[in-house]
Amino acid sequence: QVQLVESGGGLVQAGASLRLSCLASGRTFRGYVVGWFRQGPGKGREFVAAISWNNVSVKYGDSVKGRFTISRDNAKNAVYLQMNSLKVEDTAVYYCAADLRGTLGSSSAAYGYWGQGIQVTVSS
Repeated sequence: QVQLVESGGGLVQAGASLRLSCLASGRTFRGYVVGWFRQGPGKGREFVAAISWNNVSVKYGDSVKGRFTISRDNAKNAVYLQMNSLKVEDTAVYYCAADLRGTLGSSSAAYGYWGQGIQVTVSS
């Protein structure tokens, strides 16, 4: 079964950028839809972005569209989330998730494989 590990989080000031990485082991990402979710303090899990296995289809949550970019490098079994113009509201634990299916989903219930999450903190 696929195992997912996130990296690249940290503490930054508003307006800065970070790039999160999601690396897979056990299986490749081939054929998998991969998404990013986040959960801020006292909040539910929020959809951030998703990408098809071939990079053709992407989907973003309204709160991050225009600022975040999801991409993947299947040769490296990696998916990335480039986060620009970070806001305090982006502070959350970010999770990488994957599932083998043909369409992108924005519901966490649609993803069967999850990383443990990584903290992103944005200060003013």
